[in-house]
Formats: sequence, structure tokens, C-alpha cells
Amino acid sequence: MVDDLNIEDPAQLLRYLRQNDRIDASDKPRFTTLTGGVSNRSVWVQFDHKPDWVMKQALAKLRVQVDWFSAPARVQREAAGLSCLGEIIAGHVPELVFLDDRHHILAMSAIPHPHDNWKTLLLEGETCIRLARDFGRLLARIHNAALDHPRIESAFADVRFFEELRLEPYYGYTAAQVPRARDFLENLIQDTRKRRFALVHGDYSPKNVLINQGKLVILDFEVIHFGDPAFDIGFSMTHFLSKAHFLRANRPRFIEMAAEYWRAYSADLDAALAKRMGSSAVAHTLACLLARVAGRSPLEYLDDDHRSRQKMIVLELIGREIGAIPQLIDSFRECLDRHDEPD
Repeated sequence: MVDDLNIEDPAQLLRYLRQNDRIDASDKPRFTTLTGGVSNRSVWVQFDHKPDWVMKQALAKLRVQVDWFSAPARVQREAAGLSCLGEIIAGHVPELVFLDDRHHILAMSAIPHPHDNWKTLLLEGETCIRLARDFGRLLARIHNAALDHPRIESAFADVRFFEELRLEPYYGYTAAQVPRARDFLENLIQDTRKRRFALVHGDYSPKNVLINQGKLVILDFEVIHFGDPAFDIGFSMTHFLSKAHFLRANRPRFIEMAAEYWRAYSADLDAALAKRMGSSAVAHTLACLLARVAGRSPLEYLDDDHRSRQKMIVLELIGREIGAIPQLIDSFRECLDRHDEPD
């Protein structure tokens, strides 16, 4: 088997599956390339007589406009995350089918159709407070997990993929692009490296959520690690707030979703973890709001005017004394309303 295997090539993928005894000789799978991701090749594998798979192959160079690299061995981390969260939030993650370290490939169970990507629904203006509440409760279960499973700390102690795919491209790169935020971001990077007390998904966003029969299914675990749980809040909260910015007519509902997401998460989070988190979720939310308009992976639905406005608002809010997420949500909304151009 050649080392430059590309699973998005149907002929190569079929040959690979047959030669490695991943499928039966009688199987005649159908392959569909899945688009939208930047860090992996992804293929939906359909079978006639058994459950479908999704296969992922980690890329060394990510599919973005600026140079962005990460070791493909992170596929092993994703497999470990699938297995771990299959216990922690059973029924809300796919099942691992197989892992191939050599070719940086994993296969997992495909979520049955019909299902919808939550990000797609949100961008179409379909808001749902119940889903926001469920999203918060699931994250609290992930963050609480190490309290009952001490092995998690050592199993996910390696943070190199979080460094390569989050701290540098989001915070480090943005610090170089936005000098006014450099000290804030560089201090946050150092604080994040020191604050290690919970299991962190690292990519917790509506893009990585499928809605199947009203239930959330969480995807993408290649940067899961033991670290600062406030990052997950900042990363995910940014999506609700940025969509409140983008979809002005739906702003009240997105703001309500953000607030309910935080309430549900806070209600279920262990009190000791909440105390340790303090106000760091505010800093991470501001940092992610800025990174998604000035970092290596900007939100594709925001145009130049949106990005400029969001950057200006975040820089304003960094200078304020904001100690809690509800206050930040209200402040961000007020700034959006103030900066909106008259109809």
C-alpha cells in the first residue's frame, strides 16, 4: 500500500479497503466525498447490508488560505476521544469502527439519515432554545468527566494538537495581526497553558454537531485534551454571538440561545470546576470572537464589513471590566445594536 493514499479517490479507497480486509469480498460500497472540513479528507461509505461509515484521513497541511500545518498523527487522538466520550456521553457520539495509524485514517459509524448539520440550520435562521440547552448540558458532562474518571488526565495530557490547531492559529496568529490585542492574547495563551483541570473538547461548535431525531450528535475530537475548559465556552459561544451579528433579524433569538446555553452549562457544571474557571470564559470568548475574524480560520459567512465591525467591538470590550458571561452577552448585543447602520 502506497504512503500517498488519498481516500477521496474512489478507486484507491476501494483497493485499500479490500487489501486490508476492512470489507468483505461481496461488499460493493458507494463513496461520497464530504466537504466543509479543512483538516481532514472525509468520505461517506454506504453499504447495502450493514451500517454506513464515515472515514477521515488527517492532512498535514490544512485546507485554508494561509499556511497551517499539524501532524496527521492527531487521528490517534480523535480515535481516543471517540472511545472516551462514547462512555461519557453515550448515544451522542459516533462509534469507532477502526483506526489505521500508518495512513492516518479512522472509520466511525455514520449517523443515520435524515439528519441536519446544526451550523447549516442556524445560518438558515432556524433557532431552537432546547438545542442550546442540550448543548450546554453535554459540555458540562464532558468537563465534569475527569472527576469520575481519573485516568482521563493522563490519557489526554498531550496538548500538542491543541497548540497546533488552536492556540497558535487562533490566538498566536491573531496577536500578530491585531497589535492592540497582542498583550491580551499573549497573556491568555500563557494562562491557558497553566490552567489544566478538565477534559476539553477543543472544537465544540455547531459545525461539529448533527441533529438526528431531535438529538445532538457531537463530532470531531482531534484536539481533545486535558486543559482549560473555558476554551470550549469561548469557542462555542463565539458561534452564537457571531451569528447574532450576521443575522440581524434573528439577533434576539441568537442572544437568547447564547444565554440559555450558558445557564444550562452552569447549572450542570461541578461547583468546584466553576470556581476554578472564574472569569476566564469571558477572556476566551473575546479572544475567539476576535480570532474568527482575524485568525487563520475566519468565519466564512462574515464579509469584510462584518469582520471589521466585530474586531472593533471586541477591542472595545477587552478594555472593559467584564467579569461574567451574561454581562458579556449583553455588552456584545448592545455594541452590535449601536454599530448597526440605520435601515
